[in-house]
Amino acid sequence: MFELLLQGLQSTLQPGIFLLLLAGVTGGIIIGSLPGLTATMGVAIMLPFTFGMGPNASLAMLIGVYVGAIYGGSIPAILLRTPGTPASAATVLDGHQLVQQGHAAKALSISVVCSFMGGLISTIMLITLSPMLAGFALKFSAPEYLMLAVFGLTIIGSISSKSLVKGLISGFIGLAIACIGLDPITSTPRYTFGIMELYNGLSIIPVLIGLFAISECLLQSEQIVKEASQKALTFSHKLFSYPEFRKFFPSALKSSLMGTCIGAVPGAGADIAAFVCYNEARRSSKNPENFGKGALEGIAAAESGNNGVTGGALVPLLTLGVPGDAVAAILLGALTIQGIAPGPMLFQNSPDIVYGLFSSMLVANILMLIVGLAGIKIFCRIVEIPKALIIPMIALLSVVGAYSMNNSMFDVAVALAFGLLGYLLTKIEIPLSPIVLAVILGPMAETNLRKSLMMYEGSWSFLYDRPIVLIFVLLSALSLYSTWRIKRRIQSNTSPQLAV
Repeated sequence: MFELLLQGLQSTLQPGIFLLLLAGVTGGIIIGSLPGLTATMGVAIMLPFTFGMGPNASLAMLIGVYVGAIYGGSIPAILLRTPGTPASAATVLDGHQLVQQGHAAKALSISVVCSFMGGLISTIMLITLSPMLAGFALKFSAPEYLMLAVFGLTIIGSISSKSLVKGLISGFIGLAIACIGLDPITSTPRYTFGIMELYNGLSIIPVLIGLFAISECLLQSEQIVKEASQKALTFSHKLFSYPEFRKFFPSALKSSLMGTCIGAVPGAGADIAAFVCYNEARRSSKNPENFGKGALEGIAAAESGNNGVTGGALVPLLTLGVPGDAVAAILLGALTIQGIAPGPMLFQNSPDIVYGLFSSMLVANILMLIVGLAGIKIFCRIVEIPKALIIPMIALLSVVGAYSMNNSMFDVAVALAFGLLGYLLTKIEIPLSPIVLAVILGPMAETNLRKSLMMYEGSWSFLYDRPIVLIFVLLSALSLYSTWRIKRRIQSNTSPQLAV
């Protein structure tokens, strides 16, 4: 294995392939940092450019875009409270708070280092544990997917800021939004009101852009009107210190492993991994009350978790021929174009391709770390731009991002509507993150609940006679209990101050 990996590294470090990989990583970071342009879109856009390339060169460029885009989404999430990709929605919770405290460079440095950790650990696990992880993924059926989604939905309590009731209201709004479109089993229209564009439901990208980007533009515009003079936000150029690294390292390590395992499950993407890892970091933290206020562990968990998916998603693709997420599906197309069939025989028939891909993943994560660290000072300049100038730029990028998803003005209207909704909810202190979480996990939970009941002929026995389902039931109960205890602890710590 090490000999093949060394050969793969020699191939990847050839000038032609290395430059393609560097261009892919840099381009991926740019794509990920633009609201609305996801990693999936970036890889899909670059796929036609690989026609005529060799397999190692084409896969290297696509892998570079994939790795760069997942990290790139954290840049606007931290600096502008605008997730570049759905995978970076959890990073907003603490990343932007740290920027408001004047620590933009620290937040970005934590993001890139933890993204590197997540990607590196997931790649090492991909190389060493592929068959075992693939076997684990094969055991997932409708009941397991259902409880994975339910476990994810229990996070709503932990990201509900001060009021659990308002968090639940936000979650129910998200679940109602997720019901729009055709019934997943019977294809009966629901809440479509005869509008054809609603038959496929609401795309997550316009919803995300509206709730975070456009609502933030409205809030900042209101602040500009109220303030007599405008000053750009200043920040410290200091990166994180060694004691701070020791503080968030355990969270990043644990989230990297969790993200890889979640990524190995087909259909569970980086957005789910980010929220699950964030919740686990908060549950196990000694100071859970700091989460949502600029906690370093919060940024570390979200970023290492979503980047951990990059290697995990390739496990079922390479070992079984089953793509782990949308990007892996496009990579499956790239392999097919090259005449390569993923599956159990791939490691035997084309080891040079497999280990070339592994090497590209390793080098791509190193390049992402270098480019990310080198660009921190440049990225931070965004914070110094006066609000009166940057808000129209964000609004324009948001509209373009919403339109580019399906080349549809309807999606632009959806983004604007959710921008207004996000503005109103923020004014009455209802958190927005539970809406996004429910919109992502709601369809997954509903579809697999219906399938599970059909598999068991209406019986609910699948909740206790399938080991993995039972584990997720216990994890969900533990998540709810720990959230309740954390809320009680926070309330007990703050009540004396309120009394004074």
